[in-house]
Amino acid sequence: MNIYVGNLSGDITETILQEQFEAFGKVTSVKIMKDKRSGVSRGYGFVEMDSEEEGQAAIDNLKDQMLDGRTMDITLSSPPFKGKKGGFKGGGKKRRRF
Repeated sequence: MNIYVGNLSGDITETILQEQFEAFGKVTSVKIMKDKRSGVSRGYGFVEMDSEEEGQAAIDNLKDQMLDGRTMDITLSSPPFKGKKGGFKGGGKKRRRF
């Protein structure tokens, strides 16, 4: 189960976030999103839990809890969209330019 965690302080590390969720079950991965150029936290991340029951328990118990002075925003993360190969092609006729 993949869980979105938002409103994180810039001081929160993946280790700290993992420790919060491990109280509810096995954590398989933790990723805090960072700015590509500066490497600074973007204030949100994702935690993947081993089972749906453990993940739901973590969501129910940690939602709206404080971590480093901020109230965490925790929700079930939807899987990334996997559309047709090649992405959006557009539609309609091609226009001729004269």
